[in-house]
Amino acid sequence: MSKKEEKIIKDTTEELFKLLEIEGGIKVVPNEEFIDIVLDTKDSGIVIGRHGDILESLQLILSMVISRKLGKFLRILLEVGDYKKNREEWLKSIAKDAKDQVVKEGREITLLQLKPWERRVVHITLKDDEEVVSESVGEGRDRVLIVRPKS
Repeated sequence: MSKKEEKIIKDTTEELFKLLEIEGGIKVVPNEEFIDIVLDTKDSGIVIGRHGDILESLQLILSMVISRKLGKFLRILLEVGDYKKNREEWLKSIAKDAKDQVVKEGREITLLQLKPWERRVVHITLKDDEEVVSESVGEGRDRVLIVRPKS
């Protein structure tokens, strides 16, 4: 990513949060697959929202605006107050607990109400497991993640 693109990303992010009257420092961290935008603010609870809903919405808006300005799609990940990092650790724990329960009981279990990125964390956590397999089924808000014994 060029310095010009990085400046556009930072300026766009700052502009959005200024409009929302959210003060804080913004750090842009480019990765190979996506761009991490880290917001350091005392208003993290407001930015995150209930179960991360506002955070996800802001992330989508930023991704759309930045992609339009740059003329190419960029996947943006917005992090505030280590919310996603902590949530990811919790999801890895849930994946391991689900695996233990499936192995112990010998039957599949369903994990409900996970967002797409959360299901992805569980899938990645269990992808190389020799005892269980994970699968997402359903559509839209009815999509669930199933962990079952390997055949």
